[in-house]
Amino acid sequence: MNVFDQMMSRYEILSENDRRNAIHEVMQEITLAGLYRSGFFDKAAFYGGTCLRIFHSMPRFSEDLDFSLVAKVDVFNLEDYFPAIVAEFKALGRDVAITKKVKNISGNVESAFLKDDTEIYDLAFQTERTIKVKIEVDTNPPSEFQTEQKLLLQPFSFMTRCFILPDMFAGKMHALLFRNWKTRVKGRDWYDFEWYVRNQVPLDLNHLQVRTRQFNGIDLSKEEFIDKLKTRLSSTDIELVKRDVAPFVKDEKMLDIWSNDYFVQLAKMLRFF
Repeated sequence: MNVFDQMMSRYEILSENDRRNAIHEVMQEITLAGLYRSGFFDKAAFYGGTCLRIFHSMPRFSEDLDFSLVAKVDVFNLEDYFPAIVAEFKALGRDVAITKKVKNISGNVESAFLKDDTEIYDLAFQTERTIKVKIEVDTNPPSEFQTEQKLLLQPFSFMTRCFILPDMFAGKMHALLFRNWKTRVKGRDWYDFEWYVRNQVPLDLNHLQVRTRQFNGIDLSKEEFIDKLKTRLSSTDIELVKRDVAPFVKDEKMLDIWSNDYFVQLAKMLRFF
């Protein structure tokens, strides 16, 4: 059994959706390995839902790889790191293609999440193009965050630089509050919010305030944040929230308790860093 198949063997695959989620995650880990070999984490850090999944055992699957430079630099080109990613897959007997994703700022997506200084690419198997991993790097990062080194054992042992949990929580709350998906609510934001509260992760309010200032041009006090959060949690169509996250969880019954009131009560349990 080769290393790729060994990595796939960790998963219980009972459906095509299980298979897609497993392949996504294995691709993500191999990509991280290639980025590590190239020295990418000397300049950048990993954050977001996939970081929670891989390094903090969050039960839901995730699609994208989200990174931020640790500090703004005069010149940064994500494509410089692609040969190492391609070589890592090649060593495991897989050919991949990496293509630049055209940023389409439309009425369906909050433009603040498609900044001009964000680089976005899709990585896909050449033989199975329907399975893609989006790689996104913020090259003009908001400040006031901390990072830590996290260990991954496959496809080999290596360290990945990651945001600490309170700062990832701040980024997630910014997304939950300001993402504008209209009829396509990103329920995965809500799932992650529940996970943070359940695991008693404190929110770094300072980093959240830096984000809202940079992305949205507003100063957000603690009280304004809580009011805005409760409004969003109480007014969003909870069925749309559930529908978005359902393909990424093993047991949909865990969503049965979800209601607007449930999430408002979670908001009352927030702790701050």
